[in-house]
Amino acid sequence: MSMAGNLRKVTGLDKVSGLRGVARLARRRVRVDLSHPARSPLGSAVVNCVTYQDGERVPGGRDLVDAVQHVRETGAGFVWLGLHEPTAREFAGIAELFGLHPLAVEDAVEAHQRPKLERYGETLFAVFKTVCYVEHKELTATSEVVNTGEIMVFVGHDFVITVRHGRHGSLGPLREELEANPEQLTKGPAAVLHAIADHVVDDYLTVTDSVQADIDQVETDVFAENGARVDPGRIYQLKRELLELKRAVAPLARPLLELATRPERVVAPEIQAYFRDVSDHLLRATEQIAAFDELLNSILQAHLAQVSVAQNEDMRKITAWAALIAVPTMVCGVYGMNFDFMPELHWKLGYPMVWVVIAVACTALYRGFKHNDWL
Repeated sequence: MSMAGNLRKVTGLDKVSGLRGVARLARRRVRVDLSHPARSPLGSAVVNCVTYQDGERVPGGRDLVDAVQHVRETGAGFVWLGLHEPTAREFAGIAELFGLHPLAVEDAVEAHQRPKLERYGETLFAVFKTVCYVEHKELTATSEVVNTGEIMVFVGHDFVITVRHGRHGSLGPLREELEANPEQLTKGPAAVLHAIADHVVDDYLTVTDSVQADIDQVETDVFAENGARVDPGRIYQLKRELLELKRAVAPLARPLLELATRPERVVAPEIQAYFRDVSDHLLRATEQIAAFDELLNSILQAHLAQVSVAQNEDMRKITAWAALIAVPTMVCGVYGMNFDFMPELHWKLGYPMVWVVIAVACTALYRGFKHNDWL
């Protein structure tokens, strides 16, 4: 059965007239490999559907229903179904086929969930926040630094269902790495869950390294000669993006700890050791993010102090020039009064003497301010 037929069979979407046009379009197009890390060319949410047995990928174009029946009849191997942003209608038949809990299905379809681990009978439901670093030529007050997505994973004794949301976080390369290591795949669906968790946490470390480069650049600019002129919006933007990264990373600590320590029917004890390693990597990422947040607070405080110092310097200069201007203003103001009897009013040398007094007083004030670095 073709993949288009498989989708109609599993999801029950053959009743929808719109899918008939999709199926006709699929028949006209050249067949492509659905393992490509992108949405299915058939217009559905199915990215890949593969059966693994004894650590090896089972060749052939077996449809989902037949693959699940074969695995359950033989009691060997498992099915890995990959989806990208499925609708509730597309996921309904799949949920019925695998007996997924409605609450978990709702979370998988709607997305926008916190990282978590839930148990529904014999099935584990895990949510991971994926992150990627957004490249930019120059960090501004509106630059996007971190972009997030989600991967939901359903794990049973004989199946793994991955639901991906977002434009990044493709699992295609991860699938290839696992297929190159059959020994790991023989450990079953839990090995896939571990590989996804490890992949997600490694991306955390990669992103934190890239964010550190941005923080280092801002720190260099702030402590440069004209650091007071740095736009504080850049620092606030980094803090906002770091907060988004923290929301993705921090809540994952408890689910990983449970996977590493709590006995699970679908997670073999030898796999739990691998989850402990992932938990250690997550702890490193969490500590880095906390350190970055403290560093940004220090950079912001230093920048505000620099701005305050610069403002004080400007005020001192303004005050010094105001004092210099006050001397001639005072003298001229005194001799500008309309009185008939004033000292030296009719003295021939009175006018030059006033200018000499003004010049001497202003020069003395200027030298004093200059000596005290007010000018």
